[in-house]
Amino acid sequence: MPHEKNPHRAADGSIGYDRTTIWLHWLTVGLVAVLWGMGQTTDLLPRGPFRAGVWATHVVLGAGLALVLVARLVWRARFGRELPPADAGVLHFAAKATHYVLYGLLAAAVVSGAVNASYRGFNLFDLWSVPQFGTGDVDTRHEINGWHELAANLLALVVVFHAGAALLHHYLWKDHLLDRMRTQSE
Repeated sequence: MPHEKNPHRAADGSIGYDRTTIWLHWLTVGLVAVLWGMGQTTDLLPRGPFRAGVWATHVVLGAGLALVLVARLVWRARFGRELPPADAGVLHFAAKATHYVLYGLLAAAVVSGAVNASYRGFNLFDLWSVPQFGTGDVDTRHEINGWHELAANLLALVVVFHAGAALLHHYLWKDHLLDRMRTQSE
């Protein structure tokens, strides 16, 4: 049975992105999901060392997300594989805009999280403390936290839209779009 034509092949004939791009993408997805889930649920835990440890883990994973985001941007700009657009016209514009919004919200969540942790002077597992750059004023702390929550929640909303669009492409339109983000056996 002949292989059906796949409109998402790169110029070299490969189906999708390079392995590094794919791994950085899925690592970002995993970190965002875990961080968002932690952000939504950790305050439900009783106050104490366990909850403080979960928040410390959130801060460390947030720093990891910052590193992954920088690696993605550098990799994409310098070494990543360029694929043809999945769509034309308005859909291409919407896809591009969504990707820029995703990167912008990732950056906003990471930066506001770093500001939040540094304003509080966050303790990380009694091993290291994020230096405190604020006065600790409760109203300011709540405002900074509010901006961080807004960025994270908007990011989650756009991620759901992005994933829904990818699933629509793959399963309803059957255009193999998800194949771009799967490592190919060699």
